[in-house]
Amino acid sequence: MTASRPADSQMVRPGQQSWGTKVALGAILGIVVAAGLALFGDVRQLASALRGFAWWLAAPILVLTLANYALRFVKWELYLRRLAVPSLPGVTSALVFLSGFSMSLTPGKVGELIKCVFLRRLTGTPMNRTSAVVAVERLTDGLAMLALAGLGLTQFAYGRALLGGAALGGLVLLALLRRPHLLASTLARVEHWPLIGPRVEHAIAFVHASAELLGARLLAGAVGLGIVSWAGECAAFFLVLVGLGLDPTWDLLVVAIFVLAVSSIVGALSMLPGGLGVADASVAGMLLLLVPDDAMTRGTAVAATLLIRFATLWFGLIIGVIALVVLERRIVTGVEPTPNVNPGAAVSEPA
Repeated sequence: MTASRPADSQMVRPGQQSWGTKVALGAILGIVVAAGLALFGDVRQLASALRGFAWWLAAPILVLTLANYALRFVKWELYLRRLAVPSLPGVTSALVFLSGFSMSLTPGKVGELIKCVFLRRLTGTPMNRTSAVVAVERLTDGLAMLALAGLGLTQFAYGRALLGGAALGGLVLLALLRRPHLLASTLARVEHWPLIGPRVEHAIAFVHASAELLGARLLAGAVGLGIVSWAGECAAFFLVLVGLGLDPTWDLLVVAIFVLAVSSIVGALSMLPGGLGVADASVAGMLLLLVPDDAMTRGTAVAATLLIRFATLWFGLIIGVIALVVLERRIVTGVEPTPNVNPGAAVSEPA
C-alpha cells in the first residue's frame, strides 16, 4: 500500500488541476452578475436594503441550508448501500458527498462526478455504477423541486408551461431509466459504431445501476426526502424576505417556495455554471412580479437575490472546496486507506 501511495496521490490530480481555475472563473462571473443586479436594483436602494436587513437571521438561514445538505447526505448513503458500495466511515463518506459542491460552478454540475472518482479511489467501485448515484440525485431533486413549485401553481399562473414541460421531461426520463433492459438492448445495437461503441458497456452498466436506484419504494423515499430538504432552503428564503422587512405571512411563504423552486429549475435547465445569471434574474424578476409594488422595490428584490444565492450557492461552494482539500489531504497522507486498483482507471474510466 505504501508503495502505491505516490501513484494514488496523482489519481485525481488530472481532473482537479482545473478546479481552482473553474472556481475563479465562476467567482468572476458571479461578481459580474452581482454588479449587473446592483445596477438593475439601483445601488442606493440595494445598499439601503442590505443595511436594514436583520442580520441575526443569517444564522438560522445557514442552519436551514445545512439541514438541506444533511438530508441529501442521508439520500446519498441510501443510494450507496443500494448499490452495495463498500462501506466508508461516516466522516469520509460525508467529505466525498460534500466535495461535489466544489464543482457547483461546472456546467450542469457535471463536475459532481468527482464524487465518483473519490469512491473509485476509496472503494474500487467502478464509476459507471456510482455515476448513477449522481444522476439519480439530480433527477429526484428535480422532481422534489417540481413538487414544491406545484404549491405555487395553485395561486400563480406564471411558468406553468415551463414547469409542465420540465415535469414531462423528468417523467419520461424516469420511465426510461426504470426499463434498463429496453435501454440496454437499444445501446447494444450501436456497439459497433465508432467512438460510441467503446462506451456502450459503461453506458449499460450506468443504466442498470440507475434502475436499481429507481425502485418504487426507494424513489418515493428519495423524492420525499428531497421535498423536505429543499423546503428547508425555501424556508431560508422566506427568512431572507422577512429580514428585509416583509410581513411574515402565509402568502409570502408560498411566494418564497414558488420563486426559489422555479428559479432553481430554470437555473438547472440553463446548464450554465451554478445557473449564474439565469437563476439570479429569475429570483429578482419573480419577486417583482409576484409581490405587491408597495412591499417590493428593485433594491429589495436584488438584496433578496444576493442573500439567498450566497446561502444556497456560494456557501455550499465554500464548504465543498474545504471538503475537497481535506479529503485529498487525508488520502495523500494515508489517513484514508485506498484499495490496490489501477490509478488511471479512476480518471479515465468512462461514466
